[in-house]
Parts: sequence; C-alpha cells; structure tokens
Amino acid sequence: MKTNRRHTLAIAAVLVAGLILFGAGTDGFRAFTSEAARVNRLMKEKPPFPEVVLEDSNGRTYTISEFRNKYVLMSFMYTSCPDLCVITEMNMAQIYARMPEQDLGENLVFLSISFDPKRDDPAALDRYRNHFGSDGETWRMVRVPDREELDLLLKRFGVIVIPDRDGNFAHNSAFYLLDRNGRLLKVMDYDKPEEAAKVVTAILENDRGE
Repeated sequence: MKTNRRHTLAIAAVLVAGLILFGAGTDGFRAFTSEAARVNRLMKEKPPFPEVVLEDSNGRTYTISEFRNKYVLMSFMYTSCPDLCVITEMNMAQIYARMPEQDLGENLVFLSISFDPKRDDPAALDRYRNHFGSDGETWRMVRVPDREELDLLLKRFGVIVIPDRDGNFAHNSAFYLLDRNGRLLKVMDYDKPEEAAKVVTAILENDRGE
C-alpha cells in the first residue's frame, strides 16, 4: 500500500510540475498557441515603432514620424509571396474600403511593410500596390533598406520570417494598429477584416466624440 501511495504521489507531482510549466509557457493559461502568446505579449508591452528609415513605392524616405498624430494600420509582407501575403493585402484592401473617407490621410494611414528589401525596390512596390488599390499616399507600401534596422523592426513586433531554398519565406501575419504616438495599440487577425475595420472605425469615431 505504501508503495502504491508513493507511486500516486509521484505521478501527482509530475502532473503539477507539468501544469506549472504549461502555464508559464502559455502566459498563465491565457494562450494555447505560440501566436496567441506572442499577441498577448505585444498587447502587454505595447512597443513603439522604432525610428527606422522607410522607403516607399515613390522612392521617398522617412521615419515613422512622417505619420505623427495619425493612427497607422500596418501589415508585413513581401511582393513575391504566393499565398499568405496576397490574402493579407486583399483583406487590408477591404479594411481600407470601409474607412471613413474624411479620416484617410488625415487621421489614419495604411502601411504595408516588405521584409524582402533586396527584391522589393520602389518599382516592385509600385507594381504591387496597384494590384490592391493602394494610392501610395493614404496607403503606402514600403521597405526598410537597412538589414539591421529591418531585423530590429521585425523583432520589435514579433514578426517571424524564415527563408526557404526557393526564395520564399515562412512567416506569420496580422494587422497592427499604432496609436497617434507611434506605439502599438491593437493586434488584429489578418483573416478577419470586417472585425478589424469595426475596431478601427470605433476608435476614430470615439476620437471625434461620436
């Protein structure tokens, strides 16, 4: 009997230890996937967008201060992407079409950021933006030419980019909303554009006191 009891207690101890480790690895049971844990971390930290140099489809260069006092809705992509980026940018276009016209450019800008700066030069970005109805102003497609700055930006927002042998990348995707001070405000599902549009519209309406 004593042996069975010791065996039961040992099993219980292992289970408790496993639950503790599981809880620590999933942000205290609030997240059950690495992506959910990433989003939870970002929403807790609310990191600022770093002062990296952006280059857009018109060849203009600037930092995030270009959009001071405006909300910025961002995505990360590369123009050679055969699948996920296309879906993300198509859904970005849906959100863009739902935004109040008076806010576009005035209170809100859209930013699609390439993590493949070697191939995505301004000419490639210009071709790509035309596929999705980006006007190059209120919705800009940009790259970060400097590799170290790009790595800093990707790390800051937890964007995972893994190159393969065919010149493509495995990566995650989401919509990121920056507040008027360039700090992360929301992370939203790239596959739910209607929900994202409602969130952004509600924030803009709240600012106007509607």
